[in-house]
Amino acid sequence: MTTLVMKFGGSAVGTVAALTQVLSIILHEVKQWDRLFIVASALDGVTDMLLEAAHLAQVANQRGYRRIAATLRTRHLALADQLPLGVQERNALRADIDRLLFEMLDECQTVANTPSEELAPEISDRIIGVGEKLSARIIAALLRNKDLRGVAFDGTDVIVTNDVHGNATPLFAPTRERLETTVIPMIERDIVPVLTGFIGATVDGKPTTMGRGGSDYTASVLAVCVDADEVWVWSDVDGMMTTDPRELPDAIAISEMTYNEVAELAYFGARILHARMVKPLQEYQIPLFIKNVFKPQQIGTHIQEVTRKQSNRIMAVTSIPAISLTANRSGSLAIMTQLIDRVLVDMTGEEADVMISSQSARHSFLCFIVPIHAGGAEAVNGIQNRLQNALQDLQDSVHWQVEYVTIVTAIGESLSNHIQLQTRILQQLADVRIIGFTQGPSQCSLSVVVNPDDVEYTIKQIHALTIQ
Repeated sequence: MTTLVMKFGGSAVGTVAALTQVLSIILHEVKQWDRLFIVASALDGVTDMLLEAAHLAQVANQRGYRRIAATLRTRHLALADQLPLGVQERNALRADIDRLLFEMLDECQTVANTPSEELAPEISDRIIGVGEKLSARIIAALLRNKDLRGVAFDGTDVIVTNDVHGNATPLFAPTRERLETTVIPMIERDIVPVLTGFIGATVDGKPTTMGRGGSDYTASVLAVCVDADEVWVWSDVDGMMTTDPRELPDAIAISEMTYNEVAELAYFGARILHARMVKPLQEYQIPLFIKNVFKPQQIGTHIQEVTRKQSNRIMAVTSIPAISLTANRSGSLAIMTQLIDRVLVDMTGEEADVMISSQSARHSFLCFIVPIHAGGAEAVNGIQNRLQNALQDLQDSVHWQVEYVTIVTAIGESLSNHIQLQTRILQQLADVRIIGFTQGPSQCSLSVVVNPDDVEYTIKQIHALTIQ
């Protein structure tokens, strides 16, 4: 029995043209596989809006979160009205959209009734998963209109996680049991399940989310639990790229990567994949494909465990915003990492990943990434300012210098074992002030910390070493 899991990202479900492609792809693949599972992301930007609504509810700004709900309603209803749906199906979809957004408003009102200084992840988890629920119902409605028995399933009813709200980890055994009792019997009745990505629930039913971009993670967990043969992730790009084409037009799609390489690429800033989704697939050796929803005939990037004849090469280079802290002091950094965590959780919903830390007899250096979903330079500046204010409140005479920096990372299998290639990278960056430098424990990444003004040049110089 062949089984395929397909996940459609926000850029693949946000327009009529994209949804038309999604429908065409599903109609084709449902005939090719014995079992087909669909995972849906929220429309682009929707999760950010829902998180903003949660923050507005936290400070009892009723007008603010109601405005966001109205905007989301207008956007989703406009999309539904443009889709090729029958009158009955369209009316049912409109009713679903209204019901879900009214439930979101009820959650916001509950939060607003008890305003607080900080937004607890447990509270935001109850609000920000609405985007995926809306998308799943839109896709299911399209399938039903084409005489496929599409049914939307909420992750809160299927994906069982631990209780780490905002960044939950799925529990495979109970999730498999839920799937076997709720979803798989539907498959046997020729129903195509459309699952919400990103969201789950604890054993006792409290809603959770699996970190931003967690719909990818849902797809990989689902694939393991249903013994899938392959996972396809659909976006609006041709696959994993040698670098971000918005930063360097010379970037090209990579036809084949290892699990380790793509995990590092996602971790260090590539926006296509959720970094944690790769490990389950690697453990069970389930192939992953990254494909362009507008070019379904192209194979995209094929990710599997491969042994290359020539492994001493750079596959890709990526960048991610970061913030560095330096001070003329030594000793424990525990208080600093706790402070950084508090600031990031409050502003982004995620704890910090400290990428680089080093000390000498009289100096300390810390550098942590800013989650890519947090936004652009404005968001980074906001985190930087909040951190500086928090440092002033510390009962500590040490002056910490806080700077906006960027981490640029070269990716390649066994890169850390090839000293000559590392040397070539550093030679390429002879004109760049390198603030920090580290080799990843995965053995396939090498990162440098540079000033934002040097990012474009740094990427270009390292990208020149990639083998096309």
